[in-house]
Amino acid sequence: MNALIKSNCQPLSFCYGDERINFERVLRPKATSKVLIKVHPDCRVVVSAPEDATSETVLYAVKQRGRWIYEQLREFRQQLEHVTLRKYISGESHYYLGKQYLLKVHVEPDQVQGVKLLRGKLDVSVRASDATRVKNLLIDWYKIRAREVFARRLDVLLEQALWVQERPSIRILTMQTQWGSCSPNGRITLNPHLVKAPRDCIDYVILHELCHIAEHNHSERFYRLLSQVMPNWEKTKERLDGLASRILAL
Repeated sequence: MNALIKSNCQPLSFCYGDERINFERVLRPKATSKVLIKVHPDCRVVVSAPEDATSETVLYAVKQRGRWIYEQLREFRQQLEHVTLRKYISGESHYYLGKQYLLKVHVEPDQVQGVKLLRGKLDVSVRASDATRVKNLLIDWYKIRAREVFARRLDVLLEQALWVQERPSIRILTMQTQWGSCSPNGRITLNPHLVKAPRDCIDYVILHELCHIAEHNHSERFYRLLSQVMPNWEKTKERLDGLASRILAL
C-alpha cells in the first residue's frame, strides 16, 4: 500500500516550464474512459486511467492539466516545509488513533522507564534527559498498541471478509512508503505508524489487504470487492494520505 497504498504502477513524466514532473499511472478501478489526476499531500502525482488508454492519451491529458498540477505541487511543498520534526520533548503533540496528545517527559532516576496514556497526555518516564531514549520508548509503545489495535480490528473486519477462510497472521513492520502489504500466502504486514491514524483509516488499510487475499493485484475485480465492503474507501484513503506527513514526521 502506498502512503502510501502499494500498487502496480507505471512511472512516467512530463515537462512544465523548466521542471520535469514525475507521475505514476495506475489502473482506474471504475469502468470509465476518463483519466483521473490526483496530486497527493506527499507530492506524489497519480494518474488513474483505463487499461486500454494509450500512453500518448494519458500524457496528453496530464499536459492539459500541467499548470494545475504544478500549482498543487508548489502548495503541498510549501506545507511540507512547515512540518516540524519531532524533538521528543515536553509540549510536543503526538498522534494516537487520530487524536493528538500532549507529550510530557518526566526525568525520574529511580523510576521504571516507560510510557503511559493518562488524562489526555502521553507521559514518558526516563532516568535521564535523553531525547533518543524518549523516542525509542515511544516507538516501542506504539508497536505494542499497534499489535493490540490491529488484532482487534482484524477480528471485527473478518466478519465482512467472507472470502477469507482462515484468520491471517499479522506482522508489524516499520515501513517508509507503505501502510501495509499482503504476501502471496495471505500474511498481512502493517506499519505501526498506522495506529496513529483514525480507526476508519486503519480499517481501510486492513480491508485493502484482506481484499488482496482474493485478488493479488489492483484489478477492477479487486476494487469492486473493496467497494462492496467499504463503499467510501476513496474518501477514507484521501483522508489518510492527508495525514501522512504529520503522522510520519519523526
